[in-house]
Amino acid sequence: MTPKLIKTAAAALLALAALSGCGSATTTAAGPTIGSTGPSGPVVLDESADRTHITVAPGTVVRTELHSTYWSPATSTDPGLLAPTGEPSTAAAPSCRPGSGCGTVTTAFTARTAGSVRLTAHRSSCGEAKPCPPGGQDFTVEVDITR
Repeated sequence: MTPKLIKTAAAALLALAALSGCGSATTTAAGPTIGSTGPSGPVVLDESADRTHITVAPGTVVRTELHSTYWSPATSTDPGLLAPTGEPSTAAAPSCRPGSGCGTVTTAFTARTAGSVRLTAHRSSCGEAKPCPPGGQDFTVEVDITR
């Protein structure tokens, strides 16, 4: 990738994050990082973080908030590195029509020790009798835990 292309990609990610209300987007040597965090709050990932790469420190809480009740709860490929914190939760939106899947599926994890892990979730439907478009069935985020 040329430096100009990298700058263009970084600018596009920043614009996407600003439009989606997702927080901040930065580019690191490891690739794009999308998420939002407060001074002592968790890193929160939604669909806009799909297929990205984040870097966190041990002790950091990483939370996925996927905006459809058709999503499975996110899972960690190595719970020893990125451990589930409590049970996943599903919250339907109060004005949701039956079968539309409005709501969120939230799962929290705690980064335990240095290493690389992947968060994944899946859905086979994007609405009642509505198949997901190509690339819309899986959610994946690479997580590097560094000291």
